[in-house]
Amino acid sequence: MSPTEAKDQIQALTAELRQHTYNYYVLAMPTISDYEFDQKLEQLSKLEKQFPEFADPESPTQVVGGDITKEFVTVKHRWPMLSLGNTYNEQELIDFDQRIRKAIGDNFEYVCELKFDGLSMSLTYVDGKLSRAVTRGDGTQGDEVTTNVRTIHTIPKKLNTGNYPDMFEIRGEVFMHLKAFERLNKERVDNGEVPYANPRNFASGTMKLQDSAEVARRPLDCFLYGLYTEKTLFKTHWESLEAVKSWGFHVDNHSRLVSDINGVLEFISHWDTERHNLSYDIDGIVIKINNYSQQQELGFTAKSPRWAISYKFKAERVETELLAVTYQVGRTGAVTPVANLKPVLLAGTTVKRATLHNADEITERLKLHEHDTVYVEKGGEIIPKIISVNLDKRKPGAKAIEYITHCPACGTLLLRTEGEAAWYCPNDEGCPPQIVGKMQHYIGRKAMNIDGLGDETIETLYRHNFIKHISDIYILHERADELKQLGRFGEKSINNMLDGIERSKQQPFEKVLFGLGIRYVGETVAKKLVAHFKTIDNLMAATAEELTAAEEIGGRIAESITEYFADESHRAEIEKLRERGLQFIAEEKEVTLASEKLSGQSFIISGVFEKYSRDELKDLIEQNGGKILSSISAKLNFLVAGDNMGPAKLEKANKLNIPIISDDELMTMIG
Repeated sequence: MSPTEAKDQIQALTAELRQHTYNYYVLAMPTISDYEFDQKLEQLSKLEKQFPEFADPESPTQVVGGDITKEFVTVKHRWPMLSLGNTYNEQELIDFDQRIRKAIGDNFEYVCELKFDGLSMSLTYVDGKLSRAVTRGDGTQGDEVTTNVRTIHTIPKKLNTGNYPDMFEIRGEVFMHLKAFERLNKERVDNGEVPYANPRNFASGTMKLQDSAEVARRPLDCFLYGLYTEKTLFKTHWESLEAVKSWGFHVDNHSRLVSDINGVLEFISHWDTERHNLSYDIDGIVIKINNYSQQQELGFTAKSPRWAISYKFKAERVETELLAVTYQVGRTGAVTPVANLKPVLLAGTTVKRATLHNADEITERLKLHEHDTVYVEKGGEIIPKIISVNLDKRKPGAKAIEYITHCPACGTLLLRTEGEAAWYCPNDEGCPPQIVGKMQHYIGRKAMNIDGLGDETIETLYRHNFIKHISDIYILHERADELKQLGRFGEKSINNMLDGIERSKQQPFEKVLFGLGIRYVGETVAKKLVAHFKTIDNLMAATAEELTAAEEIGGRIAESITEYFADESHRAEIEKLRERGLQFIAEEKEVTLASEKLSGQSFIISGVFEKYSRDELKDLIEQNGGKILSSISAKLNFLVAGDNMGPAKLEKANKLNIPIISDDELMTMIG
């Protein structure tokens, strides 16, 4: 056999065996016998030994998996993995369409994609090779699971020849086909093991296994649907899908390019029925604006893109009995009613409790009575909720359920702010669930991330009077000997906890501010406040008007912040934290200005430019002393306009007589 013939045969056998492996392990639909498969595998192995220069490093002859991951490294995403806004009805989609038209006009297309029910994954490729795989995590950072992802047959470890960039990210969904799931569950039952609840939980749990050989034995699949690069390679999302398909990625073929909202609604209607014939679960449809420049024009909210939305299919519904209503007090004092239900199977899991949201749900919308028969759904296929009551089964003389008037934890009279649905316990300094909840929030991963100090430990320390306030955490080292007397704390665990507490003093100001647990001050808002006010003293002194002048800070947030800092106990707590070494001043990033030619001038960049990306223009403006604003107002000095700029921005700029300049004119200003 000549080298050329050997190369061709090795490539053909490799491709054929990969397909058979996929059919067997992933689809659970083998098309050849085990004997035939083994014979072909042996043939390939002999050829690879005879002509090693043609052997593929990812050949089916190589053992998949086997590496042990002791712990998963947390990796920050280069581009945040944002969540999508959800809708459950067609009218909201039509409203979404109208908002898009108002912003960018009528000349646009939609891409409709199936919304897979699995685990989001981001893959990084360098020089055509899989370099890193990271889970979605909290959207800003996730767990690196590269070793496990390498075991998934449909994820290429090395790309075909193609015009792809040296480095890029591609995102998709790891999932399991239903037949493979059923086969695996049958094996578990036969072995006397507990079966898995659903394919989604199985996929997620498998990715967290530390033995990749075990992962390799669990049949997973992956569809890819989102390309991220430093420089935009394509004008549209549809073009990028076609390109990544040619590079060797597994892209779902059911996606469709449509010209208007009617096409979207037809696609949804088709798959609402047809989804039951798929080999995997989907829970909705994702709708995206096709053109990338129009996506840029529409931009993002703090949590999701404005140019995309997901439509969720109607959830499965079951009937069961309401046993009782109990109440939970959150860290902000909000009292949430919970329905305790007769256990019932719903969407693959046993449901015993459901959220009731607020008092109006009980007394106005549902008009619940004791031991009502209720219909339960999973909102977004995740959180169980009561949809309605079966009045035909209401028991004679059943008593209406009334919402409580006093806090179930501390007995304080509940209050309700005008315009809000929730009732609150105002006793934030004396109500145990609020005190514990605040401290648990403070130590959490997204806030101060204190290693060695978990939720249960906080509860234990509170019960034994070691901590009553956040600031008490920082004097636990003074009571180390007493901690040893509790029984559950060994010397090593105490030292780990105290080390974690000490390290937390280095967390930046925005983490501390978020950790304080001020109502409506989430991660994003905390970052905006720190960027604007720089120090805790400036923030505490700010009026409501000054707060709303900061980017993305509205009236409700401003009111909550001023109320929080008006409380002397809160100010005293901050002073204690300051004394104990916490960071209350923003970390100033050193910026070397190229010039001050744009000093005192503010800009907004809109549209698409031939010579520069929008980020490059933003950097140039800031490097020359200019400021970038988030929205058009009378404060704006210049609108830098490119192609495909939204008509709404143009209209507003003209109305306010704001000068509209090109990128060339901006360069002239910079010189």
